Amino acid sequence: MATPGAEEDALARYRSPLVSRYASAEMGFNFSERKKFGTWRRLWLYLAQAEKSLGLPITDEQIQEMEANLDNIDFKMAAEEEKKLRHDVMAHVHTFAHCCPKAAAIIHLGATSCYVGDNTDLIVLRDGFNLLLPKLARVISRLADFAEKYADLPTLGFTHYQPAQLTTVGKRCCLWIQDLCMDLQNLERARDDLRFRGVKGTTGTQASFLQLFEGDHSKVEELDRLVTAKAGFKRAYMVTGQTYSRKVDIEVLSVLASLGASIHKICTDIRLLANLKEIEEPFEKDQIGSSAMPYKRNPMRSERCCSLARHLMTLVLDPLQTASVQWFERTLDDSANRRVCLAEAFLTADIILSTLQNISEGLVVYPKVIERRIRQELPFMATENIIMAMVKAGGNRQDCHEKIRVLSQQAAAVVKQEGGDNDFIDRVRADPYFSPIHKQLESLLDPSSFTGRAPQQVAKFLKEEVRPALIPYQSKMGGKTELAL
Repeated sequence: MATPGAEEDALARYRSPLVSRYASAEMGFNFSERKKFGTWRRLWLYLAQAEKSLGLPITDEQIQEMEANLDNIDFKMAAEEEKKLRHDVMAHVHTFAHCCPKAAAIIHLGATSCYVGDNTDLIVLRDGFNLLLPKLARVISRLADFAEKYADLPTLGFTHYQPAQLTTVGKRCCLWIQDLCMDLQNLERARDDLRFRGVKGTTGTQASFLQLFEGDHSKVEELDRLVTAKAGFKRAYMVTGQTYSRKVDIEVLSVLASLGASIHKICTDIRLLANLKEIEEPFEKDQIGSSAMPYKRNPMRSERCCSLARHLMTLVLDPLQTASVQWFERTLDDSANRRVCLAEAFLTADIILSTLQNISEGLVVYPKVIERRIRQELPFMATENIIMAMVKAGGNRQDCHEKIRVLSQQAAAVVKQEGGDNDFIDRVRADPYFSPIHKQLESLLDPSSFTGRAPQQVAKFLKEEVRPALIPYQSKMGGKTELAL
């Protein structure tokens, strides 16, 4: 096989579809090499600035040199250095020092590799949450609009996927929204709970910094505080080993896995409703549902969400196992694993939120199909109302019950054995026994009388819980999302 040319090199190697096919450019950049190593250099700058402000012999010229080269990264040189040194952090120390010769002596002063590695991870996780939260809020907002629009539209409820008492299309949507609101709170909490690793040294004791400041504990504490603030965090973990506790990664991926479960449930419901032809996701004019069956309208967006949500839910197993085997102050068997699972969790969450937003902006409802299905099931559900009406008209409850039992069994046989329509009401109309309530039958069968307080619940829920939760994201609510490939 011929060696591919430079222009085809990208196509000759595996690329994760999470980045090449699905995820947003913003989330892709958040986990990029440029973001990672650019953040390393900023952390080295923060450290030097803080050390200088506390009296270490670091010059303004050295600081300015570092500032001027934060994004001037020679990635080829860094790769060559890492191949030689077998150490990524030292490779980038040397690469940064090469373009900052005056500052070379003070870059990474007193720090360990996890100063840049772990602190960068925490910045990236925080920034990842900040990208996900507005997307989740937009999904909730779109679904809230949908729920409000269809708050009064009766639809057949299902328990055990069997016909149950009526609800409304909007009320069912509120079940989805409530789960997503819980996810919004969980993601906000997980983001706000993140702390900075800070300046802790090789095993978390800050010994190297205590030596730099000649035993001055207050200066070491102030160094930690200054660097933490420069990185945009309000707090640092008070104690660490060489790394921040890997239980933090469990907390982060747990809330993302929970989000995955919510979206899987929502999109499964949509897929089932599509089969019933009651609700469909958007289907584009030239979209092909099947290569063999031209009539097909497969719910591919919802299927994609379910497929990727399953991946997202499984990723939390990685940090669970990693945290359980971090011997003493740290082991390095976490590193390769975390390179994969942390990035993939955020990329996957990003994709399924964008896709669900696209779905929620174009959901199609078929009221006539919904009404027909109600008409098929509602006669049986109305039997209790018919009994009550007969009793009010002077009938005997037990006699009425027996009459209805016989007629309903006959109607059920027509539906199940003959494939006919439910003719229970026609049988009631034809039976002289029920003549006292014949004129009431239409009102007794009004679907809206079977939905209880569903419309009121929708209105109250959206007003008191959903809309207030979206207020912090109002400035980012605009725009529609195009579907990725």
